[in-house]
Amino acid sequence: MRVVLAEDLFLLRDGLMRTLREHGCEVVAAVDNGPSLLRALIQGRPDVAIVDVRLPPTFTDEGLRAALEARRVHPGLPVLVLSQYVDQLYANELLADGEGAVGYLLKDRVTHTEQFIDAVRQVAAGGTAMDPKVIAKLLARSDARGGTQSLTPREHEVLELMAAGRSNAAVAHRLHISESAVAKHTASIFSKLGIAPSADDNRRVLAVLAHLKR
Repeated sequence: MRVVLAEDLFLLRDGLMRTLREHGCEVVAAVDNGPSLLRALIQGRPDVAIVDVRLPPTFTDEGLRAALEARRVHPGLPVLVLSQYVDQLYANELLADGEGAVGYLLKDRVTHTEQFIDAVRQVAAGGTAMDPKVIAKLLARSDARGGTQSLTPREHEVLELMAAGRSNAAVAHRLHISESAVAKHTASIFSKLGIAPSADDNRRVLAVLAHLKR
């Protein structure tokens, strides 16, 4: 898997490079600013980009902007953004085209190696990997509008895991229930929220996220 990495902090960038290489990834470029990131993504077209949201020269959303511009040049380019904060605007912009191959992780998540590598692989494969804290914020906003109040506590748990990009099998393992029980819960969730059911895991995740961020 060919990776472009953008992180302005040297120690974190070096640590991420080592972790990626230890798990069989080829880091084809490791940059510390927005313009260099955009060039690396457009010219190199990696299998996945891992991007800090805030990069020089502006230290605002330079990394996210570069990643989104690269996706306009190369539609579907897989992008996993890293942020120190939960920002719903960043999540909304990343998910805006509804095509998947995107992820949003908080930086403290990268210390959990297996979770981080799993998210990288999931995004590279065209899936969606959203940090649980981001999902919790979207759910809280939806709850405040009454969007998910019709769900049972168990359905709420299933929805949260599903929105984070988990398959039925992964949800079942996490909640210690059967896959058939998860399937029943998801069918009920789709019915209550007015979402068209889908057998495609990623399309299902994107539909749920689209509902939550409305």
